[in-house]
Amino acid sequence: ALAGKYVVLEWVNFDCPYVKKHYRSGNMQKLQKKYAKKGVVWLSICSSSPGKQGHFEGDALKERIAKEKAIPTAYLLDPSGKVGRAYMARTTPHMYIIGPKQHLIYMGAIDSKRSWRASAIKTATNYVSEVLDARLSGKKVKPKATAPYGCSVKYKRRSRKRPSN
Repeated sequence: ALAGKYVVLEWVNFDCPYVKKHYRSGNMQKLQKKYAKKGVVWLSICSSSPGKQGHFEGDALKERIAKEKAIPTAYLLDPSGKVGRAYMARTTPHMYIIGPKQHLIYMGAIDSKRSWRASAIKTATNYVSEVLDARLSGKKVKPKATAPYGCSVKYKRRSRKRPSN
């Protein structure tokens, strides 16, 4: 169902100040809406472990998505962190864009301003927009990767097996 489409992966934690910057200002929803109209699939992924910041399930999750006015194509729960670790997602938000031939064309920060302040959005270069606009009009992509910024992904702790004697 995703083959032949551009897909945005957005690692999300609604309680992270850097994510709040983009949702409370309406910036993230604007991007979600703009690119949905162009056939882009937008997947918000939460890799926060149960009991950690940003993890919501069931009705609490539905209420939070509604409160934030989030409009991704789908909101995916990754409580084990398997998907997040596979993509090496480090922060919220951490953005990935996958091309129609299922190859990664961008990974990194949403924009150029490493700030949690919404006022920074106005003067920031939005990398997600730049990459999608370029690719959708048949142009080359720059940058292909940037350093992500934000809160750390709240992964489930990996259990360490002790060697048996």
